[in-house]
Amino acid sequence: MTSTEKVLGDRRRELLVSTLKKASAPISGRQLGEMMNVSRQVIVGDVTLLKATGEPIMATNRGYIYMHPQSEPKRIEKIIVCSHTAEQTEEELNILVDHGITVKDVKIEHQVYGDLTASVMVSNRREVQNFIQNIQETNASLLLELTEGIHLHTIIADTEQEIENAEQALREAGILIE
Repeated sequence: MTSTEKVLGDRRRELLVSTLKKASAPISGRQLGEMMNVSRQVIVGDVTLLKATGEPIMATNRGYIYMHPQSEPKRIEKIIVCSHTAEQTEEELNILVDHGITVKDVKIEHQVYGDLTASVMVSNRREVQNFIQNIQETNASLLLELTEGIHLHTIIADTEQEIENAEQALREAGILIE
């Protein structure tokens, strides 16, 4: 493919899947569009079509990732309930990742739309910092702002002990609701 050649339809979607499968980090829609010489919006449409066919592609705040079948031991998932101000978001996320936790998502119950879920996918302080910076640069609202601070997180850990330690730290910070 030359740098000015547009990749079309089915071939582009095959290339998207192949690229995402090989990637070790999320790839933004803009980057994928540049690779294929199409707009980001075309990539968004392609990803939607691929998801509809069962491809396990996840959109995160850092880009798209291909969810490979787990060949490693199953990690533990748990949903926790938290409440804090928008200004405490970085503190909350840092507490979790410092205890070996991956924060998969954030959920709220909206009075009009029902359950709303957004991907977070952070597992270290650098990713937390990038997430917070992205929120600030785009002037995006946090979901907790719609519910006076109350929200849920799906968290992932290797052990129950990591979850217990993280919950204790959140408790001490006045963030965990039980």
